[in-house]
Amino acid sequence: MEILRKPLPAAFRVNSNSQFCDEIISILENDFVKSLQAEAIEGGELEAIKPLPWYPKNLAWHSNFSRKEIRKNKILERFHEFLKLENEVGNITRQEAVSMVPPLFLDVHPDHFVLDMCAAPGSKTFQLLEIIHEASEPGTLPNGMVVANDVDFQRSNLLIHQTKRMCTSNLIVTNHEGQQFPGCRLKGPSDDIPINQLSFDRVLCDVPCSGDGTLRKAPDIWRKWNSGMGNGLHNLQVILAMRGLSLLKVGGKMIYSTCSMNPVEDEAVVSEILRRCGDSVELVDVSDKLPELIRRPGLKTWKVRDKGGWFTSYKDVPQNRRGGIPVSMFPSGKHLKDSTETTQENENGGVNGSQDGCQETDDSVVNAIPDEPVVEVSDLPLERCMRIVPHDQNTGAFFIAVLRKVSPLPEFQEKPNPRKHSSKKNAVSTEKSPSGEAVVTADTEPVKSEVENVVEEDANNEKDDSLVEPEKKNTEGETITEEKEANPSHAAGKRKVPMQGRWKGFDPVVFLKEETLIGSIKEFYGIKDESFPLYGHLVTRNTDTNSVKRIYYVSKSVKEVLQLNFAVGQQLKIASVGLKMFERQSAKEGSSKPCSFRISSEGLPVILPYITKQVLYTPMADFKHLLEHKSIRFPDFVNPQLSQKAADLILGCCVVILSDGEEPVKVDATTIAISCWRGNNSLAVMITPADCQELLERLAERTPKTEDGSVNGSNGDSVAMETA
Repeated sequence: MEILRKPLPAAFRVNSNSQFCDEIISILENDFVKSLQAEAIEGGELEAIKPLPWYPKNLAWHSNFSRKEIRKNKILERFHEFLKLENEVGNITRQEAVSMVPPLFLDVHPDHFVLDMCAAPGSKTFQLLEIIHEASEPGTLPNGMVVANDVDFQRSNLLIHQTKRMCTSNLIVTNHEGQQFPGCRLKGPSDDIPINQLSFDRVLCDVPCSGDGTLRKAPDIWRKWNSGMGNGLHNLQVILAMRGLSLLKVGGKMIYSTCSMNPVEDEAVVSEILRRCGDSVELVDVSDKLPELIRRPGLKTWKVRDKGGWFTSYKDVPQNRRGGIPVSMFPSGKHLKDSTETTQENENGGVNGSQDGCQETDDSVVNAIPDEPVVEVSDLPLERCMRIVPHDQNTGAFFIAVLRKVSPLPEFQEKPNPRKHSSKKNAVSTEKSPSGEAVVTADTEPVKSEVENVVEEDANNEKDDSLVEPEKKNTEGETITEEKEANPSHAAGKRKVPMQGRWKGFDPVVFLKEETLIGSIKEFYGIKDESFPLYGHLVTRNTDTNSVKRIYYVSKSVKEVLQLNFAVGQQLKIASVGLKMFERQSAKEGSSKPCSFRISSEGLPVILPYITKQVLYTPMADFKHLLEHKSIRFPDFVNPQLSQKAADLILGCCVVILSDGEEPVKVDATTIAISCWRGNNSLAVMITPADCQELLERLAERTPKTEDGSVNGSNGDSVAMETA
């Protein structure tokens, strides 16, 4: 209990795909480890910051200061500013140490389709994207992708903001209840669409929970927590996990995880999953993975608390409480003889789909003596689950189970429920996939807790209008969008809500097919189709191509999912898709130029190797000069020859590349470049102030200094730079 009263130490992770990854790690190892040591000793710690021993390649770090201490302590101010800046530009991600664990056990490959079912705020999604990109060939886009889903619209926005720093075209962000996530199944094969249903190689099911494992990070839980919070979420957690397994490909892996230590939310859920799925799902033993991560085995026996009392078996639960305490919460998950008659009265679906749900207890019940407590012991291999506890490695608490789908799920027959029609809660239904596998879906109103709001306000107002013709829905949505854009006056009055098919409040996703527009972009930047195809990979969020403000680039895998989504009537509620590649320049001088679309700073790293026009190679002195002043008139360049080359560029967006000379260099992952705007008489940077500051700091470390301390190369001579 003592460790729970101490603030949680801050932890963060270095983005393995960052251009400056090695330099960031070097700064941590050679600067902050030493400079913060005195402060750590004063606080009674041996080390101020150190890499987490179980995380690969020293990419994750643990600080012995809490986030509050880092913010308030003057001595730590430089470290705090460093973390803030690097986090803002995407070089590091602040993330609780135990939260980094689940993606490491998923064994993600670059060609995998990955689903993060309850993704917000997005740190694990960012981590999954890192793994996919890191394992792919340099200079190429992965064949896989990540679908990040969250039920809450506001949290989805946070998720989008978090993942935007990754600069990836292999991501779709959706806004669904996880237990109702659509499978997007075509009725028959199609030659035009490469995939006929949306299924995944890996699923991360980090479910909403009571959050008692986050006590150190959120001390207010001490005041709010009660045992009913976990009990109320149990059925939702089971349904979410079952939906995740139904979306998983045979041979794929799913992580079930919570930030709770309550066995009702942990082992009880895993037990119910295994009972429902039979031999089609196995609990994987990963005890040989990450050996330096201290973890404890899952429990095989536990009690359930309700209304101030403890229950060791379902037999002990009073009749009037069996609606809220289903049999699935107990280790055996089975009814005893004297309680089988109440099976059909259980509205929570604890035995739904369980072939042995009504069987008598056998050797899983010990000491079943009348009038004495029955101690149940699970006969499932729950010791393969992992429990991470705070006092082992000074972290938060976490529960993790790795599941593998070895064959299609069995076909479930829902048991009749006399109260089903009077309440929509926990009504589990099934549908069959083309492969014959039963697919679990749910028409469920998720339970809300004080810690985690698991459903958006208007979720219950969504109607299943899958029988409505897709063409009719699309036309209606486009009409509303066009009317809204054609009448800006509506913004002041009653605002017209855009629609994406049937999804209110979401702009439509539209493939950009305007050949004139795409051709002007390709011609202006010298992009060749054979090297970097644009047609078929560009999407917008506006049905009127004349009013398009932003153009997004999607990878091949995301393109295939979008094609499938259109074919099945836009079942996916898409909040964000792809990578913002081009943005319309709104300035007066930008609208009349050959190409009115500039390259966004997020999209530049992806498209940079394929740009052959509008490129300016700049030595170190002029590159830093441009970053410092944000805008330079042509005569003010340090190098006179560069002034003429800048003036020779066509008016509009251009790319400035740092080189050790003025000749073209081979562009690769280490190349430093920024997008700029070539005006009538000057060149102006088009990146954020944070990106400017970050680049200046990194370049300052690379610039050699003379004996008198002055920076060599300030007279315009080129400086050879080492790449990260």
